[in-house]
Amino acid sequence: MRVTTPPGPSPQPQPARSRDGSWTALTRTWRTKGLAFDLGTLLNRRRALGILGAGSGVMLLAACGGNSTAGSQGGATSSTPASASPSPTATRTYSTEMPQETAGPYPGDGSNGQDVLEVSGVERRDITTSIGGGAAVDGVAMTLTMNIVDMVEDNGPMTGAAVYVWHCDPDGNYSMYSDGVTQETYLRGVQVVGKDGTVTFTSVVPGCYAGRWPHIHFEVFPDIGSITDAGNAVLTSQIAIPQAMATAVYKDSRYPDSAANMSRVSLASDNVFSDGTDMQLPRVTGGVSGGYTLTIDVPVDTSTAPQNAAAPGGGAGPGAAGGGGAPGQ
Repeated sequence: MRVTTPPGPSPQPQPARSRDGSWTALTRTWRTKGLAFDLGTLLNRRRALGILGAGSGVMLLAACGGNSTAGSQGGATSSTPASASPSPTATRTYSTEMPQETAGPYPGDGSNGQDVLEVSGVERRDITTSIGGGAAVDGVAMTLTMNIVDMVEDNGPMTGAAVYVWHCDPDGNYSMYSDGVTQETYLRGVQVVGKDGTVTFTSVVPGCYAGRWPHIHFEVFPDIGSITDAGNAVLTSQIAIPQAMATAVYKDSRYPDSAANMSRVSLASDNVFSDGTDMQLPRVTGGVSGGYTLTIDVPVDTSTAPQNAAAPGGGAGPGAAGGGGAPGQ
């Protein structure tokens, strides 16, 4: 995978990691007033302007952070592919919550060391770059729209919920954890659910590392005030990348090891998806050259206590600092 430094202002200086390997020094440098302040300010602006609707929300987010332009192979890949807009409502009525899954060893939510959720600027639509500058990830463009369904409220939109998404890069590395990218925060971001029930992230298709089917992690929190504590998540789960899509993407030279890694695992043998993926496979449009659009319903039952989905301690995973370890989750 190639990571590049985008044009514009120079990245913020990166402090050395503390002696115990923690991320405290880095988060202190990047943190201003933190995520809760950022999201509170955003929500107050929306209320003041009366624009909680999805279309205006996207305009406001663009004004706060903006989206870079995209290209096909060899160019930046952070644009939204031209394709049909996702439906803002659930495709059906749900009686079962999306399965709870492990957050894995690399959540970056404070449950396993590093905590990006306290870094100012994590609330963003485009997650292809590190927060505040730094590396930009090059890969096949992907736009992910998640419809967060509140089962307790007659399968209506879970307006006001906060969704945190993260996944590996085309080389299978996780920012904040893997060797060489511990000072980066790319492919991590938060969005707040609007009146239409959706959140949308602009990213790149994740790679496939040894031992796991390609996937996307996410956590759903009940509101913006609770997101800085991973224990407040009402749902922690994973989205599986469909096989046909992954097969096409992994022919791209920016994913050098993914095809071989995926050939040695299947959805049926994967340690997360082997019990079924009926609710965890997204609908897909688009292609490699123009990018993919993924849409998925995420039914959440807040009347039941979430299972303990904290990241397992001591896991190292693909290229993780500290070496070795399990092949990730």
